[in-house]
Amino acid sequence: MSRILYYLILLPLSRLPLGVLHKLADFLYWVLYRGFGYRTKVVLNNLRNSFPDKNEQEIRAIADEFYRFFFDLIVETVRLFSMSKEELLERCRVNDIEVFDRFAKEGKQVIIAGGHYCNWELAAMAICMQIPHTGVAIYHPLKNKFLNEKLQQSRSRFGMEMVPTRNVKTFYAENHQRTIATIFGTDQAPSNPHNAYWTMFLNQETPVFLGAERYALQYDCPVIFLKVKRLKRGYLEVNAELVCAEPHQTQVGEISEAHTRVLEKVIQERPEYWLWTHRRWKRTRPAEMPLHGVVDPVNN
Repeated sequence: MSRILYYLILLPLSRLPLGVLHKLADFLYWVLYRGFGYRTKVVLNNLRNSFPDKNEQEIRAIADEFYRFFFDLIVETVRLFSMSKEELLERCRVNDIEVFDRFAKEGKQVIIAGGHYCNWELAAMAICMQIPHTGVAIYHPLKNKFLNEKLQQSRSRFGMEMVPTRNVKTFYAENHQRTIATIFGTDQAPSNPHNAYWTMFLNQETPVFLGAERYALQYDCPVIFLKVKRLKRGYLEVNAELVCAEPHQTQVGEISEAHTRVLEKVIQERPEYWLWTHRRWKRTRPAEMPLHGVVDPVNN
């Protein structure tokens, strides 16, 4: 079934112009959101808890804009299976490359922190083509092996290397001498609430993945946050913000707190472009886990 889905639906759709696919996104918006209310309970609950100062009309307005973006994101991700390098670079403008040049000249690998904001797939592929480092993305494999393979082929078409989460430790041990820029998604819910840094994020107690901080400390990697901005439908701008230049001079938890604050500010400015359909706050903080407290990101 997955092969039929890919070869008869996804691949042919990916060859259509993005303008045509955006018409499909409009159709999906009306059918799946307006018609069937796809995950509206989760989205509205997340928005209400994140923005308690907003009234119900404002919350529903954000939700409406989110769903318009969400279905655009789906068709744009499909388009990436066949999008040319030239079109990709035209659709995603990358600024502040100088910060990567600086560390590449020093022979330093870096860590890129980011969130599921705007079209993060397009942004990741675009920046990895334009920086002096070799781009590496950490990902959670899909359960469907065939679709997982095809998705990774799409992501790596222009040189970005893909490393599954279970292999990150081994990858760093074997590649720490290379000049790489490793992308960590920092806004997913950790499966183990004890192996996380707990902080306040969007008005709620939130566990933060320790991966970015763990490897920044272990291999002395500067941390750069990718701020993605949607210019208009199908077009992005990416700005690189240096979060931490010298990890060894930080206190434990400081890096995780810093990149979380940057992401929070980005979301608060334009909340409709974050991925609200996920149950980000499905876990509660264990009583023995401190809020803003000290954890050991290297040995946890």
